[in-house]
Amino acid sequence: MRGRIQQVADELLDAVQPAGEADLIASYAVPLPVTVICELLGVPEGERADFRRWTSAMLTPELAGPGGVKEAVGGTLKQLLVLIARKRTEPGDDLLSALIAARDAEDRLSEDELFSMAFLIILAGYETSVDLIGNGLLALLRRPEQLAAVRADPATLAGVIEELLRFDGPVVTAIRRFPLADLDIGGVTVPAGDTVLLSLPSANRDPARFDRPDLLELARADNPHLAFGHGVHYCLGAPLARLEGQLAIGTVLRRFPALALGRPVEELRWRPSYRTRGLRELPVTF
Repeated sequence: MRGRIQQVADELLDAVQPAGEADLIASYAVPLPVTVICELLGVPEGERADFRRWTSAMLTPELAGPGGVKEAVGGTLKQLLVLIARKRTEPGDDLLSALIAARDAEDRLSEDELFSMAFLIILAGYETSVDLIGNGLLALLRRPEQLAAVRADPATLAGVIEELLRFDGPVVTAIRRFPLADLDIGGVTVPAGDTVLLSLPSANRDPARFDRPDLLELARADNPHLAFGHGVHYCLGAPLARLEGQLAIGTVLRRFPALALGRPVEELRWRPSYRTRGLRELPVTF
């Protein structure tokens, strides 16, 4: 998918370049992964705006307003039912058609598993990539010397993305856990059945594991971060997210040598969410 992602990135930057300024969240970081994930699943272009709106409401309920999440879940479920039914009769060269084939022809998925997998990919398939691109660009813009180093040696981008994921990754909490018995962790008793939320940023800045964890070190060699989780719940889309991050950030740095923040850092707004961390906007000039 590298060629297509690169094409989308260039087309989006072509559209904003004449103005000399842009909000890189609305004009770039959002539409790039939305386009990629919808093309991957075979979602028609005219239906993508709804999926994007519903996903944002589910991930940021504080901004969705009363009833917003209920409407978003219902809308997503209804649209997925229509999409799956359509692809059963008119399959295409896309992931959703392949999942349907695994359900219908190979009996490797139940109907619930098919539906849940499609829902998960829509929900998780783009918002975290938006935040990786936005958070990563901001981290570099706040450190001109490190930004210049990346621009001078694009071959380092793969390692740079890993450090950006560790330093300010998109996902704040891992999947909820429920202890089967009372646990003692760090002198705190966690009763059986209680909800436990694991802080991924805390793990990624653990001084017992990382040298100088609060510093962004783009050449960090030993970097076993948990931005994509670990074990059986390791992120299904990690390779795609890494590729999108490398191409999206690398293309901006290559095409806009005078890139600079268009607003003081302290005036930037973040989405309120316990689950993910991302900017509402990233105004820049170039």
